[in-house]
Order: sequence, then C-alpha cells, then structure tokens
Amino acid sequence: MTDASDVEGLLRAVAPRALGALVRRRGDFEDAEDAMQEALLVAATEWQVTGPPHDPTAWLVRVADRRLIDSWRSSSSRRRREESLAFDPDPGPTPTRDDSLELLFLCCHPSLPLPSQLALTLRAVGGLTTDQIAHGFLVPSATIGQRISRAKATLRGARFELPAPADLPERVAAVAAVIYLIFTEGHTASSGASLDRVDLADEAVRLGRLLLALVQAHPMLTRQEGEVAGLLALMLLTHSRRAARTGRDGELVVLADQDRRLWDRALIDEGVTLITGALSAAPLGPYQLQAAIAAVHAEAATAGDTDWREILGLYDLLVSWAPSPMTRLNRVVALAMVDGPAAGLLALDTAATDPTLIDHHRTHAVRAHFLESVGDTSGARAEYELAARLTHSIPERRHLLARAARLA
Repeated sequence: MTDASDVEGLLRAVAPRALGALVRRRGDFEDAEDAMQEALLVAATEWQVTGPPHDPTAWLVRVADRRLIDSWRSSSSRRRREESLAFDPDPGPTPTRDDSLELLFLCCHPSLPLPSQLALTLRAVGGLTTDQIAHGFLVPSATIGQRISRAKATLRGARFELPAPADLPERVAAVAAVIYLIFTEGHTASSGASLDRVDLADEAVRLGRLLLALVQAHPMLTRQEGEVAGLLALMLLTHSRRAARTGRDGELVVLADQDRRLWDRALIDEGVTLITGALSAAPLGPYQLQAAIAAVHAEAATAGDTDWREILGLYDLLVSWAPSPMTRLNRVVALAMVDGPAAGLLALDTAATDPTLIDHHRTHAVRAHFLESVGDTSGARAEYELAARLTHSIPERRHLLARAARLA
C-alpha cells in the first residue's frame, strides 16, 4: 500500500505535464482536461494499492487518452472529429518536453476574463480542487465551477503554443498572477490538516523561473522583466522560511517566534540578489515592493532587528500602487509595530469595513493580537475563538484556539 498523501503529491506534480502532452496530441483542451480528471481519479485509487508506475506521466496520458477516444467514439460527431483531427487511436510515446508554460499561457488566454484565467489555471496546472480555488477567491464553489466550465468551452479549438512575440506582453501579467496564486496556496494551504503544500510552492517557483527565462529571452518583454524577477524573488524569500513555520508536532510558528537558523540562506541570497537588481534597473511594481518587504524580514538577524519603519513605508507605496484588502490589513500590522497596538486597533477599524475583510479569519486574528497587547484579555480571547471558527486551516485553527486558551 502507498500512502494516499504520497499519491496525491505525485499526481499534482505530474498532472500538468500529462495534460499538456494530451492537449498537444489531441488539440482539444476541454475534452482533454475532462479525460485527465477521470484518469487522475483512477490513479488516486489504483496507485495506493499497486504503487505508482515507472513512468507516472505516461500512465496518465495513456489512461486519459483511452477515455478521450471512448468519449469521441460515442459521440454523434465521431466521423467529423476523426476526419478533422486525422484521428489516430495510438498516442505514441509520451513527449519528454515540459509543456507546463504553454499550458499556463493557454489557460491565460485573452478571450477569458481574468477570474476565469486564474480559476482554470489553478485547476489545470496547480492541481487545486474547486473548493480550494473558491476559498482563495472568497466566492462560492458553484461560481468557480461555472467559470471553469465556461472557460474550457471558450478555449475549444485554441492553439496549444506560446503566443506570438507581439502578443506576449499582455499575457505575462496574467500568467504571473496565476503563478503567485499557486504559490500562495502552497505556502499557506487554504484548508486541510497541513499548514502548507511544499510541492505546490516548489512548482510555482519552478514556473516562475521558466517565466523569467522566457521574459529575459524576448527584447519586447524588457518592461516586464522587473516584475517577473520581483515575483520570483518574493516566492524565494517567502519559501526560504518553510522549515521554520511549523513545530515538531506540525503546529504553526508565527514569524516572530521562528528559529531563523532554519531559514534557507541560499534561497534568501538568490531572492535578495534578484530584487536588488530589479529595483535598481526596472520600473517599480507590486511584486517588487512585496519582495522588498520580504527581503527586510529575511535580512533581520532577529525579530527585534526588523526595520518596521521601512516595511511600513514600503506598504504605503504598495497600497497606493496596488490597493487590496489584504495589503491594507498587512499595512495595519506594520503600523502597529511602529506606532503601537492602540494605533493598530484604530486603523483596523477603518480597514475592516471592507466587505472582504469583515468576516475574514485573519482580520479577527489581528484584532485579537492587538487587544491582547493592550491588556483586553476577554476581548482578545473572543476574537481568537471567532478567528478559529472562520479559518479552514486545521493548523491555524489549533494555533488560534491555543492562543485563546492561554488567555482563559
């Protein structure tokens, strides 16, 4: 027997390459993605019993291709499909090339609205479930399901290849946004028993490297290079803390309490080098500002050495450049570190009027911390408990309940 979590991790790692190979072979994203989902369900069951095959990617392509053929043969339009696609029931050898970047650009097709681009790519390339994507977007699961279905139908007949050089600039921003959302889900899982999904974060970093190499190879993408480098730097600097974010029993360890000796210095050095170069040579952008904030944390020897005034200044720029509810909430935290928890509470009352933040667990967790800092233990306990009820992450819930219990 193979552990279910090991099978799940392997499937997430190989599914994008298998899907890319199938789409390149058969030329129909919608049907190929449906067939691949069926193959993944079969693999999730069989591989736990038999163990993974020697070539998991080839196995998925073969099984999905058979299901695709069966579906087409049962269709009333079988003859038209076979004629127009020069139908060949033998898929041949599985391509050795990695089509992940092409798959990303296909999912980020300009004919799709951005929310659909993000949802489809997180499903097809990131391996997230509909419920996980919905939690990330703060919308109902049914909404995400409809977006994915409509997106796949829209892409029917789209060519599976990188865009022409003239079309690349407008596509890079959408691809970068998707990669970052994949990384965000990997860094802090929206639900489940684990705080993170390291394999998913690793995949986002890998795709970020591919995207940066692509941007650097095209003179037309010079203006995008700084932000793509900033994105990769941000992911590297954030990912460098992964070993210190959980304790021996899997409990969450907040940034201030982490053992910084466990931080990955190689990733930090690479990230700092990237963001330093980007800030000195490229137009400023949101990913660069976030990476600069992460670099300030990474370069502080202890939590007490953190330059919170610099971080607050960077958040001020970020809020003016790319305002969002979570950015404003993060700025409130930085403000409290500079001006004190009472000032943080006042700023939080203003920021939390945003509909996105009113019932978000992090809003209540931040308020709980501020209330605890000013001595309001009963108020802090109630906010910790409310935050615990609202989060879908089991490690976060345990951490918040532990903080509440400490104040009882």
